[in-house]
Amino acid sequence: MWEGNQTEVKEFILRGLSINGGGQALLFTLFFVIYFLTLFGNISIIMLVWSNASLHKPMYFFLGNLSFVEIWYTTSTVPKMLSGFLSQDNRISFTGCFIQFFFLFTFGTTECFLLAVMGYDRYLAICQPLRYNILMSSRICSCLAAFCWIIGLLLSVVPVSLISQLPFCAENEVDHFLCDTGPLLELSCVRDFAIEVACSICTSSMLLITFSLTCISYIFIIHTTIRIPSSTGRRKAFSTCASHLTVVIMFFGCAMYMYVRPSGKHPLYFDKMVAVLYTIVTPLLNPVIYSLRNKEFIKAVKKVMKH
Repeated sequence: MWEGNQTEVKEFILRGLSINGGGQALLFTLFFVIYFLTLFGNISIIMLVWSNASLHKPMYFFLGNLSFVEIWYTTSTVPKMLSGFLSQDNRISFTGCFIQFFFLFTFGTTECFLLAVMGYDRYLAICQPLRYNILMSSRICSCLAAFCWIIGLLLSVVPVSLISQLPFCAENEVDHFLCDTGPLLELSCVRDFAIEVACSICTSSMLLITFSLTCISYIFIIHTTIRIPSSTGRRKAFSTCASHLTVVIMFFGCAMYMYVRPSGKHPLYFDKMVAVLYTIVTPLLNPVIYSLRNKEFIKAVKKVMKH
């Protein structure tokens, strides 16, 4: 055991993307615009789904939930990153760091389960069309969404509570733009194998389970779709899944590179770039991908614009 389980570190310094001079101002402008567009795009989706009766369907209900997750997922990191571009010394309190870590993990986990549920929804729509309205009733949709949120909150407690108990001594510079599992474990005075394994199992198993469930849904979807006799029918079936599949590949690809890999030294700068992709760029692209590839959604947008 560590002596009194006390930490001497009261705050951390986030080193961010480590670009000097005029590059900081350029990055601030870039990420501010991305953040603004992310908020605008995802809030627009939520408002459209809520206000348009033609979008009161399970697929759009889950899309609204996903957009709500994306808003807070990116908000857990970007404002602090932006403030870091404006200051020479980007400090964050010990408590603030773990609060950020908690929300980052919560919303990330919730998104993983939501994407798996959205895959299941597409499976039912294509493979079980006659029973779809029964199997995806409003009550079942609400229960599935609530499960995603609850499991996200519960699973985040494990790594946050374990890592926050580790002793942090002299070194307090986090070589990242956010507080995450890897950088925080690197800063600890003591390498605790049990905690590292527990955090790794929690994160990797969550990612692998949700990704596997999504893949299973798509295996059944592909099996059903290739048996559709008309090419128009096959194209229509695939088009309803294309947006979701694009988001799944982007999000899970980046997240699994970061969290489901052998331990050891990895290029820090590349890790930061991948983290930018799944915490900042993906939340921006989700509204674009879902809106541009969905005729029903485009129709709803045009209807609102006419008014």
